[in-house]
Amino acid sequence: MDPSALRTLIDQVASGDCSPDDAVRQLRRLPYADLGFARIDHHRDLRQGMPEAVYGPGKSPEHCAAIVEELLTATPGPVLLTRATEAQVKAVSAQTEALGHGPGELTGAGSWWTMTFRSASSREGKVVVVTAGTADLPIADECTAVLRALGFAPTLLVDCGVAGLHRLLAEVDELAMADAVVVIAGMEGALASVVGGLTPAPVVAVPTSTGYGASFEGVTALLAMLAACASGVTVVGIDNGYGAACAIARLLP
Repeated sequence: MDPSALRTLIDQVASGDCSPDDAVRQLRRLPYADLGFARIDHHRDLRQGMPEAVYGPGKSPEHCAAIVEELLTATPGPVLLTRATEAQVKAVSAQTEALGHGPGELTGAGSWWTMTFRSASSREGKVVVVTAGTADLPIADECTAVLRALGFAPTLLVDCGVAGLHRLLAEVDELAMADAVVVIAGMEGALASVVGGLTPAPVVAVPTSTGYGASFEGVTALLAMLAACASGVTVVGIDNGYGAACAIARLLP
């Protein structure tokens, strides 16, 4: 339940369109619904302005389907399943189509997917997502999918890494007009410092596990971004495209 839904419920009780008993029944789901194997946080949107998302790894396909069903049934806002396997996607799609919610929108490829149902109302703010290389696209896809679900219309700039700096400089106007920028880079992670020096907008950097031996599966990029010479760069965890999108949602009104 989000603030708008709660206000609507209160207005319906005041006008007599909803009985107090029915309102109590709906509010019983706050702050969470206990499914036995998971406690679904329906109160999160009221507290944070963002809904709870379902993290796929470690959950069975049946668990994912049940959690998504609960969220779709009890909440009016966006529903997200992140890092989902093909088996989880199939189970959730079968359940949601049977309930009349459709199969959901899929973003990603390969070993995992981001699955979204519904989107929040359109939000102002130009968000630009920049990747150092094409290999960083899976993380960028996750980030942009979450941004769209949260109401943004992100612009994606691909393969702008520092090994060919002219590719980034060709996009300087896009960076200058941005209200927030997400930089996604592996290897040595230098792109975050470069972008941070080119735009006044808040920059959220995502180190990725892309790279050879001395990249240490993203640790090198993480430390480089934390030590960025461009002041004020925010850094999230390795490969955390979801977290970067949520950081942008907190930064922009």
